[in-house]
Amino acid sequence: MSTLTITVDDEILRKAEQRAKQEGSSVDEVLRRLLDSYVGTCGDQFTAAQNILELAKNSKAGHLGKRWTRDELYDRRVLRQR
Repeated sequence: MSTLTITVDDEILRKAEQRAKQEGSSVDEVLRRLLDSYVGTCGDQFTAAQNILELAKNSKAGHLGKRWTRDELYDRRVLRQR
């Protein structure tokens, strides 16, 4: 394995380290995944699936208590078709 040295603004590196730590990762790991994705070594579909799962895991989104019933979902589809 090779070592890569890059020059990055101090503030960007600080923010990247904070975010990686929040995600349970490291800047090295984030860059490794980005480079893998960039050159396609993991396969585009596999990489896309990993990215989606990672985004979902780290999402702060919620449903705020609202859950649609099956009937409500069906009604919305019928209205969109008209």
